[in-house]
Amino acid sequence: MAQARTAGGARGGRPARADRTGGGRPRAAWRDGGVWRRGRVIAVLALLTGLLMIFHRAVPNRVGNLGSLLETFLPWLGLAVPVLLAAALLRRSVTALLVLLLPALVWADLFGGLLEPKTAAGGDLTVLTHNVDAANPDPAGTARDVARSGAALIALEELTPKALPVYEHVLAARYPYRAVEGTVALFSAYPLSATRPVDIKLGWTRALRTTAATPYGPVAVYVAHMPSVRVRFDGGFTADQRDTSATALGNAIAEERLHDVILLGDLNGTMNDRALSPITAQMRSAQGAAGDGFGFSWPAAFPMARIDQIMVKGIDPTSSWVLPATGSDHRPIAARLEIPH
Repeated sequence: MAQARTAGGARGGRPARADRTGGGRPRAAWRDGGVWRRGRVIAVLALLTGLLMIFHRAVPNRVGNLGSLLETFLPWLGLAVPVLLAAALLRRSVTALLVLLLPALVWADLFGGLLEPKTAAGGDLTVLTHNVDAANPDPAGTARDVARSGAALIALEELTPKALPVYEHVLAARYPYRAVEGTVALFSAYPLSATRPVDIKLGWTRALRTTAATPYGPVAVYVAHMPSVRVRFDGGFTADQRDTSATALGNAIAEERLHDVILLGDLNGTMNDRALSPITAQMRSAQGAAGDGFGFSWPAAFPMARIDQIMVKGIDPTSSWVLPATGSDHRPIAARLEIPH
């Protein structure tokens, strides 16, 4: 007579043996040979992510300016690491975990320094720049917001003829000096002189140069609003006009005769963007030198990139920060600077 089976499925009442690779013994799944074979797709994705970060400058701009598009959002590639890590753990893949070290280490090398606190005490001069947005519904409120920063120099971009008198009225008490050229302006607590437009090859004025007579000596101040970049289905990431303007602005700054130079503005590009190299090759980013974190400024509702910049030459930044949102689609950014005496 056949032996009866128990509920556990074993003969003679003996419990069934747990599967070595199943849910009964999950640790065994990390000890079998499959840990090296599983997760190959995850490993390939991790490798590609790491190589993309290493060789981002090799991505060509000839097709839709893809290289500049990648460099604008390059820090966000780091999000692939925790996603692929979770996938590798679920697949119990040692191969994928080892390959994931590549993008993790590359990201840390590229951007880890930005996460280190670099703010220092001191500084002589606080400056601020803000693209106030031509469609800003509350220019008076935005003007009051930037005035509360206490900055001695305030650069504004995307000013309209209708909104300009509002900013001038609100800022007049604290900033009796101003330089206005086209759609950009500098409001100053110190006298300004030698103001002139800067030709950035647009056909209309979106950049200026002026001299601020600070208590620490004369400082050349440039305010610029680079052309906007667009992502189009038929043209990709179109930035040719912005790139031409960056070259023109870089040439103007290179010819500057004053030792101390400040650039304030919306450059429509990040410090990683190769197209801004005519500027970034000769100037320091206040955020990179003295900021904590990435300092993203756009879009205001959920900042994903720092396309607004404060850059210096001959001057040392001591701190850099992003201010709360105003009525604009950008957030204001500010920095504290130390001018050599």
